[in-house]
Amino acid sequence: MFYSIIIPVYNRPDELDELLESLACQTYTNFEVIVVDDGSLTPCKNIAEKYGEKLSVHYFYISNSGPGQARNWGTKESKGEYLIFLDSDCIVPPRYLTSVEQELVAAHVDFFGGPDKAHFSFSNIQKAINYSMTSILTTGGIRGSNKSVDFFYPRSFNMGICKKAFEHTGGFSEMRFGEDIDFSIRVINGGYRSRLFTNSWVYHKRRTDLKKFFKQVFNSGIARINLYKRHPKSLKTVHIFPALFTLYIFVFPFLSFLWWFICIPFCLFVALIFIHALIKTKSVTTGLLSVIASFIQLFAYGSGFLYAFIKNLILKHNKNSAFDTTFYE
Repeated sequence: MFYSIIIPVYNRPDELDELLESLACQTYTNFEVIVVDDGSLTPCKNIAEKYGEKLSVHYFYISNSGPGQARNWGTKESKGEYLIFLDSDCIVPPRYLTSVEQELVAAHVDFFGGPDKAHFSFSNIQKAINYSMTSILTTGGIRGSNKSVDFFYPRSFNMGICKKAFEHTGGFSEMRFGEDIDFSIRVINGGYRSRLFTNSWVYHKRRTDLKKFFKQVFNSGIARINLYKRHPKSLKTVHIFPALFTLYIFVFPFLSFLWWFICIPFCLFVALIFIHALIKTKSVTTGLLSVIASFIQLFAYGSGFLYAFIKNLILKHNKNSAFDTTFYE
């Protein structure tokens, strides 16, 4: 099959360079690459042109409108039977597309996604953030461990869909955050089946520092309420847990003075995350940083969730504030 790999990018020339380099090393070569530069202050045209002899790469520069709209633009320029969306801060292993092809040949599916991992070259912070976003202790393992055929919701950092299904669904909405989850829900509600390709994984750098990570996840918490308003059945228990965790963190310092045993769940959770992260990463430093990253992830998501819940659902405001310097930061 012929694939169109669509990459929205904003001010990340170095990361795009690494991604294109990894795509140039694919064992399966029947694909094109479409880079949509979403109004970057540092355009990536020279990076795309650098791979002109190694890849069938097409570069487009558009005004800044967000990754969802950039993906829609790239799709209009694509020629592939299947569209594959990758984030610019990802690296793909050499057999990524071979794995995708094998999965589709073995059992056709219209919509699919793969998990993400941390590359050995990533910094300890990046590995810790990756742990916090993929661990069953923090996100319930919903980002790439759910093997359900009917209810796996691919994320746009590693997502594939047949072009017919994309066009039938209408593409990505204009949501500022959570647009990929909204898209997945609409595709599945449209009658298309989805599947997790466990061997089609990518290395995902995510954010490089904890401040940017907090902003990203806070916005994700807001997005969950916006998604609830669009798709009420999409809200699950695992999405509410960070809000409960955040409330616990607020009352913990006061209650611990009255009842010492309030400290027990907190201490057990810290120990559990550290031990689990230590086993996963085989690094004491990364294990300790994973505790910090996990608490930031839960607190940021929970804070954004509660903020949007109060402002949007209780006070009936139609719009939430967010960290909106760009769609990517």
